Amino acid sequence: MLLPLNIMKAKARPLATKTPADYGVDVSPRLSVIKTVEPAGRKAGVQVASVAELIQKLKDEAGVI
Repeated sequence: MLLPLNIMKAKARPLATKTPADYGVDVSPRLSVIKTVEPAGRKAGVQVASVAELIQKLKDEAGVI
């Protein structure tokens, strides 16, 4: 059976170690973090009693419709 012998040969081969410079790639950081800010908290939601009230709130308060 050749399979186990070939696996053992593959384990014995040394792996070539290359750096990004060998491929001509620049890995220096191009971005810098200036500051991080936590997002603002969400406001509490409002429950409406009917569809008509929902549509009125969307028109008047939210300005969506």
